Amino acid sequence: MSGRIPQTTAQVRVLKHSWQIGTIEGEVSAGDFVWRFQWRFRRGQLAIVPSQGRALIQEPLKRFLEKSDYQLEPGGDYSFTIRAQI
Repeated sequence: MSGRIPQTTAQVRVLKHSWQIGTIEGEVSAGDFVWRFQWRFRRGQLAIVPSQGRALIQEPLKRFLEKSDYQLEPGGDYSFTIRAQI
């Protein structure tokens, strides 16, 4: 065993952003999975559908959004690394 930590790159596409409501909506994909999400950044609430595979992406996506939410623009494509093989 090489001791190397497995990694997966997750791709994020922002579809809608509302400063008035305090939400960002978009899609995130990693491995063979694709999810839709809504991030309520004023409340720190993240909703992800479908539920299949959600446990794999929920915490890494939330950390990414907490760090980057004010820099994300509708139509933008972003990525982050997950320390797991998905």
